Amino acid sequence: MIWRTVMAVVLLLTVSAGHAQRLIVKGIIKDEHSDERIPFASARWAVAGTGTISDSAGRFRLAESDRSVDTLIVSYVGYKIFLLPVSREMAHSFADKSPPGIIVTLQRSQYAADVVVKRTVDKGLLLWRKIVRRRPFNDRYRLNNFAYELYNRLELDLNDVNKDRLRSKRLLRPFAFVFDNVDTLQGVPFLPVYLTETLSDYFYQKRPVRKREAIKASKTLGIDNPSVTQLLGGMDQNVDFYSNYIPLFTKRFISPLSDRGDYYYHYKLVDTQWINSRRFFHLVFTPQRKGESTFEGDCWVHDTTFAIQKMNLRLNREANINFINELSLIQQFSLINDSTWFLTRDKFVVNISPLGGSKVGFIGRKTATYRNIRIDDPNVSRTLDSNRIREEIVTRAGARDRADSFWASARHEPLSPHQQAVYTTMDSLLKMPLFHTYTEWVNFIGTGYYDAGPWEFGPWYNAIYSNQLQGFRLRFDLGTNRNFSKKVILHGYLAYGFGDRRVRGEADALWVLHRDPRFTLYGMYRNDLDYGQQYYDEITSDNIFAIALRKSGIPIKFINLEEKKLELFKEWHNGFSVTLTGDDKQYDPLLHLPSKASFGKFGGDPLHTFETSIRFRWAYLEKFFQNTFYRRSLGAKYPVVSIKYTRGIKGVLNSNYEYNKLSGSISDLTTIQTFGTLYYNVFAGKTYGTLPFTFLDVAPGNELYYYNQYAFSLFNKWQYIHDKYGGANLEHNVGNGLFRFIPLTRRLKWRQFWTAKALWGSLSRENTAYNSQPGSNFQSLNGRTYLELGTGVDNIFRFFRVDCIWRILPQPLPAEGAERFGVFGSFRVAF
Repeated sequence: MIWRTVMAVVLLLTVSAGHAQRLIVKGIIKDEHSDERIPFASARWAVAGTGTISDSAGRFRLAESDRSVDTLIVSYVGYKIFLLPVSREMAHSFADKSPPGIIVTLQRSQYAADVVVKRTVDKGLLLWRKIVRRRPFNDRYRLNNFAYELYNRLELDLNDVNKDRLRSKRLLRPFAFVFDNVDTLQGVPFLPVYLTETLSDYFYQKRPVRKREAIKASKTLGIDNPSVTQLLGGMDQNVDFYSNYIPLFTKRFISPLSDRGDYYYHYKLVDTQWINSRRFFHLVFTPQRKGESTFEGDCWVHDTTFAIQKMNLRLNREANINFINELSLIQQFSLINDSTWFLTRDKFVVNISPLGGSKVGFIGRKTATYRNIRIDDPNVSRTLDSNRIREEIVTRAGARDRADSFWASARHEPLSPHQQAVYTTMDSLLKMPLFHTYTEWVNFIGTGYYDAGPWEFGPWYNAIYSNQLQGFRLRFDLGTNRNFSKKVILHGYLAYGFGDRRVRGEADALWVLHRDPRFTLYGMYRNDLDYGQQYYDEITSDNIFAIALRKSGIPIKFINLEEKKLELFKEWHNGFSVTLTGDDKQYDPLLHLPSKASFGKFGGDPLHTFETSIRFRWAYLEKFFQNTFYRRSLGAKYPVVSIKYTRGIKGVLNSNYEYNKLSGSISDLTTIQTFGTLYYNVFAGKTYGTLPFTFLDVAPGNELYYYNQYAFSLFNKWQYIHDKYGGANLEHNVGNGLFRFIPLTRRLKWRQFWTAKALWGSLSRENTAYNSQPGSNFQSLNGRTYLELGTGVDNIFRFFRVDCIWRILPQPLPAEGAERFGVFGSFRVAF
């Protein structure tokens, strides 16, 4: 009996020792696309049956299986199940002694169909309602004020890189060392090519709303542009899940926390977990219908405050957006006092494929972290008192010249090895003369301009041209660049037509007296053909491709313009600007317009005027992308208002006319909730005086089959002239609209729109008589309204748009020979 007892104890101790010696397998579970860790994922052995879940940081620890070979199963809602056969030897390699152990990357899949199963009590919908009810108490913008230190990191990678094939290219052989940085994501090789970092202090106040970002450090190799630094800051990159809409590129998506979310999403409560003695609900959401601007994803919700602790959004593949293959948007919130959950980290990862899903594309990764958070602090309001406008971005002196030692301690998160390699590689490339040569030629092909020392040649696309009057024409442009001066730019060109044997040209200069706010002086002398109205994004009339797109049977009107102009522009921080102009113009109609001699009735030099003008423009909170000398508007948050007064003075430089002009406009591009965007422009003007057609208002016509947003499609240039006019231009882009209900058009991502253009105008008796000259075919609406309505299909093959335009007014419609209906095409690039 005693020996049996001894043997039982020995056996028990042996078994216990065996269990005690069983190793612990550890690992980390991540999202394959975003590289974010996945909390509370299930990890278990298929045969042994034992398992665990990952913690809030995506880490798991699991005792090794008692089988010699077992399969590790990792699963999480919305992802494909991960299977990994593990032998006893492999388990030893994944044990604690070799951190970090197994790196499990889960691939995304569609959420299971049971997400949308209806129940008598829909717990997911009830939880969503509680979240929405608590939005006013959880959204950070409810606070009186807050401030934080913001660290932004933006990385751009070239996707699907075949480094062996690229190394074999003769032109790329000198840069073979770059391809040593190729890494792999989702089994696809990528090459990091661009990295920028920004560190700033951000301030916000609720009443009155004021924002301020002070950029104290910015690092981008190869780019020294203040506007780029500001655009990569935090002022325009704040995503608020608690709002009804989430801006994404140029579109607005419906937030799953929208107060109308139950109309767009299905919700399901799938889990409950405890983290640091607090309970959290796991809520999954999926779109109710295909083709709408919605997400799919999940979030963790605090059970007491119903605040979001972590939100994961990904783009639904049916969403109507271009060039995007995959997208992840993640935000994490931390409790900074007993009741306030505040954003502490967000990450944005997007795969962009301009040429299609299987072609080479880019991966953009943006990570922002928030530290030193202060809320309801009187010092924040005092700091915002220094704002000159409601929203202001300032770049502190030396921000773009911080040393590497500063960044080593200032970064919120260290750089990964491949991110460190980007800086090293770019530094090496910038020291290579051949790299600069390649860059210059790529810039020349893309922009038309080539830099050589302090000189700039181009644009090349204006060098060769042909038309009915000039015949074959050659043009040579030469200007200075920033290497010549950072305040003054000079430019000029000479052109010679072999048909009329005339030399024409231009010389101009811009002096930037102050950059922010902008203060410039511009001077110009020009003697060349004037092609009438030219508009942004229109195919210019001196473009050789425009000849092929001209409407048949419409002669080109040629008129020469000799002009001397001096212009002073002054802008203030609030977006208000004043432009003072002195302008001497002499017109000489050459073909298909009334001759200059026809207007000699008043003596002096016909078609010669000198005028001064003052223009007031207000574009509050307008943003720009600008280089050393020029800038391009990125739009304003409010309507843009412009008023201009012009005075024609007789006798100055032998000018021939005395008159006054007054004109104004108001325009805006606004979002209509779930119904797309609406652009409108309302304009009016009046001319006081008797003048030739060149100085009256010439209604903007279009003589091409290429659609022009700012011109009327169904009449020609120089067709309608007025001395009193008013009008409106509307364009409503609906989005996929009805197309989302048809599987084919939903897959093709076609988009709907409608347009309306109206013009009212009249011409006084005196101006009608004065312009009734031999060879003139001018018309006037004589108080009637001209109206065009249009619709069509946008986003055809992601780049093309077709407009169908009908002339509605004035009635009766013109005879059969005139245009009543037209079909126009255009090229558009938009997300």
